[in-house]
Amino acid sequence: MQQTLLISLASAGFGAYASSSLSSLCTSAHVRASLPSNGTLQGIELIPGYTTASVINATSSSAGSSSSTNSTSSGGPGGAGSAGGLGGSTSSAYSYCNVTIAYTHTGKNDKVIVNYAFPSPSDYKNRFYVAGGGGYSLSSSSTGGLQYGAVGGATDAGYNAFSKSYDEVALAGNGSIIWDNAYMFGHQALGEMTLVGKAITKSFYGTSKAKLYTYFEGCSDGGREAMSQVQRWGMEYDGVVAGAPAFRYAQQQVNHVFPALVEQTMDYYPPPCELAKIVNATITACDPLDGKTDGVISRTDLCKLHFNLSSIVGQTYSCAAQTSASLGFGFSKRQATTGSTTSSTPAQNGKVTAKGVAVAQAIYNGLHNSKGQQAYLSWQIGSELSDGDTTYNNKTRSWALSIPSTGGEFVAKFVNLQDLDNISSLNNVTYDTMVGWMNTAYMRFLDSLQTTYPDLTDFQSNGGKLLHYHGESDPSVPSASSVHYWQSVRSIMYPSSSSDSASLSALQKWYQLYLVPGAAHCGSNSLQPNGPYPQDNMATIIAWVEKGVQPSRLNATVSAGTSKGTVDKLCQWPTRPHWASNTSDFTCVNDAASIKTWTYSFPAFKVPIY
Repeated sequence: MQQTLLISLASAGFGAYASSSLSSLCTSAHVRASLPSNGTLQGIELIPGYTTASVINATSSSAGSSSSTNSTSSGGPGGAGSAGGLGGSTSSAYSYCNVTIAYTHTGKNDKVIVNYAFPSPSDYKNRFYVAGGGGYSLSSSSTGGLQYGAVGGATDAGYNAFSKSYDEVALAGNGSIIWDNAYMFGHQALGEMTLVGKAITKSFYGTSKAKLYTYFEGCSDGGREAMSQVQRWGMEYDGVVAGAPAFRYAQQQVNHVFPALVEQTMDYYPPPCELAKIVNATITACDPLDGKTDGVISRTDLCKLHFNLSSIVGQTYSCAAQTSASLGFGFSKRQATTGSTTSSTPAQNGKVTAKGVAVAQAIYNGLHNSKGQQAYLSWQIGSELSDGDTTYNNKTRSWALSIPSTGGEFVAKFVNLQDLDNISSLNNVTYDTMVGWMNTAYMRFLDSLQTTYPDLTDFQSNGGKLLHYHGESDPSVPSASSVHYWQSVRSIMYPSSSSDSASLSALQKWYQLYLVPGAAHCGSNSLQPNGPYPQDNMATIIAWVEKGVQPSRLNATVSAGTSKGTVDKLCQWPTRPHWASNTSDFTCVNDAASIKTWTYSFPAFKVPIY
């Protein structure tokens, strides 16, 4: 009778081990038996002797926090990571199997270590989950999928990515790129981790005949990592959530230096408080253009069309003295880099100058070469201009140029191939120089870091669903970057559709883009706190993939103000929000003039920039 029940469960997709205890499955012997046979995954050879497994008993007291209370081990290394928000705001106990495996690439004599977290059979829901990292780091935690009944994975990418970021291992020395690390960080390590992990998962639970739904979720570089998998490993994924992806390392990272170059070129170094006043005054002025006054620019396109920054000239600003720290990256990297800095600034009082407005306008206009040709897009008007922040020189009692290591490190290390954390100056650097830096990086890293391939046929034909979102006032990765990529995919994959509406409908069946009003980089915006932010994207993508519930709007929760807790339904691009009155719900409208402000070409380059 028991055997008949197990066969019935297995045929229904529950697996041959559906009634087994976690401890009976979480052994090194069972994991070794679950490894795919060498020769079945081309170029990957598992190292069975390295396999370990241990049961982790943990508690979760709030979203995103956990504590491990007991570990029953069957082997050596492997980090547990965080619980990924299991249990909401109440304390709950859970267990998972912490597994570490290793493999080598055929003929390379290297070793890649991968950590997986397997939920109890009773909690497993035929899902595999991959989380993105941030900055130059891959995720070091494998436990984020447990809350979704999914097996999760994390890889050291062959260069100890559990404790090192990629920029630390990019060069062997000045002028010498470690290309294996570039490809592993760029896309290969995550793809291989997923490929191997899915094979192990099916054997681990005895579900070889059941559909294994595979998901990726990430923001910032984690969003780029998500898109790297869609572009290069599309057949492996069913649902992907990509936030504010840093698609174009060549343009994106160099662009972080652009505000400093504007200041040097114009020979004006505005106090940070002056730039902040320009931003805040812009938010105040443009807020009502969308039809509702709530402290949020929901239509930066209307602000670009109808607001003149010069109107801010003469307004007063005042900022108290403060001490601040810069983490030196700009992709929400959580740990400081060696290039991080701490600085003190005096009290700042004055009036906005015409020179300050000219600097801000030039930054918002974006990089152009000496012929006036556009080289890259910029941050939306009203976005914070922190990359342009100057530093105070106590000796000269004046504000001086500050090169953000966000872009300076990239230019030093990835363009000039010098093992430095920043460039020392912008002497003799012109806008043409900056375009040259972008071009060098574009050619050098096109097949590893650039992540802009627009033909997503493999992913689409496999039934994949892509949920793409971006904060409209992102001060790090410009939101227009996401629009430009979406437009590239549409033009490449549907070049001969009978009508614009036909291509749009076909694309939205599997790829949807949402701009988040007022939001900053991968989170809410302290300058526009009444803006909403998506908080249940995984629920949306799971319903879309597993139940066929195609979204037309995206849930986003307001985190402050009188509307705190309200869930807005964001407009799907290319429609834009509009309020008929200050209190009514907004509608999603088509606005050709607004869409045009989001549309760019880059004639400064001879090749297409997708």
